[in-house]
Amino acid sequence: MNDNPFVINQVDTVGLNRFFAKIYGFVAAGIGLSAVTSFLALTVFRQATINLLVGGGSGFIMILMLAEIGLVFTASAMAAKNSPAALPMFLGYSVLNGVTISFVLMLYTQTAVFNAFLSSALMFVVMAVIGATTKKDLSAMGQALRAALWGVIIASLVNIFLGSSGMSFMISIVSVLIFAGLIAYDNQRIRYVFEETNGQVGQGWVVSMALQLYLDFINLFLNLLRIFGSRD
Repeated sequence: MNDNPFVINQVDTVGLNRFFAKIYGFVAAGIGLSAVTSFLALTVFRQATINLLVGGGSGFIMILMLAEIGLVFTASAMAAKNSPAALPMFLGYSVLNGVTISFVLMLYTQTAVFNAFLSSALMFVVMAVIGATTKKDLSAMGQALRAALWGVIIASLVNIFLGSSGMSFMISIVSVLIFAGLIAYDNQRIRYVFEETNGQVGQGWVVSMALQLYLDFINLFLNLLRIFGSRD
């Protein structure tokens, strides 16, 4: 067997493709639910959305964000236990996240939103293909990117008090690079797990991986939106 554990030598190609399709089916469902929820919040329920923001203020947004964090951790824990509840939790999080995203989209023009989404989709596809096909072990890169992500989170928290637009712009650029790399790494992990288990992967792991890729895409989109929106 090849010394590099991320290189698939002899596997069921059809089975691997089906495995990818299943995961990406969940990813598409999550992104689709978030998109539809955001669209409805910005159109049909626009006034209600504005009332929530005006009436609830920062306190309401904080509660919503804490609820999202709770759902992410709960869905991940359910997935780790291979629980059937993992998928509904993931989809529920996608809906709630769609509401939060609608608040962000109100700050930007339609052109900025379109450009950011298109760029995110193209980058996601390119990095996913690279991760799924490369023979180079990306595990070290993945660990480094996750460490860098913690640095970005800390810098973002600090910038809440500083309020520096320049620092915010730099954080967005670094975040785009981090999540682009994580997309490639996470796609390689899919191949690796499929090989190591001979294709016998539990439903929980599929949901967990779909949740990770969903978060990669959403964060890539939001950071690109900040970059494109800074021109407005």
